[in-house]
Amino acid sequence: MIRTPICDLLEIEHPIALGGMGSIYAPDLVAAVSNAGGLGAMGCHGLGPDQIRAGVAAIRAKTDKPFALNFLIFDMREDSFAAALELCPRVMAFAWPRADQDLKPILDRAHAAGCKITFMAGGVPEARRAVEAGADVIVAQGTEGGGHVSWQASMPLVPMIVDAVGSVPVLAAGGIADGRGLVAALALGAQGALLGTRFLASDESPLHPNFKQAIVDADGHDTLLSELPDIAAGKVWPGAMSRSKRNGFIERWAGQEWALRQNQASALVRVQTARKNGDIHEAPLSMGQDAGLIHAVLPAAEIVMRIAREAETILAKTLPRFLR
Repeated sequence: MIRTPICDLLEIEHPIALGGMGSIYAPDLVAAVSNAGGLGAMGCHGLGPDQIRAGVAAIRAKTDKPFALNFLIFDMREDSFAAALELCPRVMAFAWPRADQDLKPILDRAHAAGCKITFMAGGVPEARRAVEAGADVIVAQGTEGGGHVSWQASMPLVPMIVDAVGSVPVLAAGGIADGRGLVAALALGAQGALLGTRFLASDESPLHPNFKQAIVDADGHDTLLSELPDIAAGKVWPGAMSRSKRNGFIERWAGQEWALRQNQASALVRVQTARKNGDIHEAPLSMGQDAGLIHAVLPAAEIVMRIAREAETILAKTLPRFLR
């Protein structure tokens, strides 16, 4: 079994974490990942206090293992954050602050509630800022990932952040879907991996079956970084672009951002209807380039165990053959 120091810090069996994706409400998925020995995470973006309490209750009804609650600092509701702290999750996960926000008071409150803190960063300055504020773990997120990302690829980003944050452990994110990705993350100096797209194509994922199949059918080349999903939603993220499937919605509005802003209200209604109906052509679908490595919808526990077994085999049998 692969066990890194981050496993002891977060009280998990495998150095594999679920990304706290704010676009889906998935207590069953969170519990399944945690029960399998990984770290589940529930995205709390847009949730009110009662929704957070209900989600945590649903998770705890299915697992007594650690899990995280994820907040986007730039758009964090005080009442929701306060409710989450009262629930005392084992881990609090943060990402995407504005440049003018003071992180330390926020992280101090999470520590006071007994939480360990993970902080996602797409660059070295953000990682250093989070460490100075007290983060226990940095998630180095490469631009290959799905949804909101920065610009640097994981291969250079992960070791740069590892070097920059010293003894603070790092999880690698972006472009990881199997045991090979976990081993690569370890080779780059990280102590584990965080995955999003791979778990979107799981049995427990609340995505419409059509969207799960779209991930399975993807070749890894059919995504695009753009502002289009955020323009349609009427939400501006600080310094982020959104990686999503190149479909009818993206093709229609690419290069026509000004027109989408003018028609934002009607476009949002169309997007919401398409998402409800499972229309993979007209609803933005966040997915990473690692979709090209995903060939089946599987139970979340099987995904965790497959990644762990594949990584163990590579470390124990494949790589040693190259040593003389």
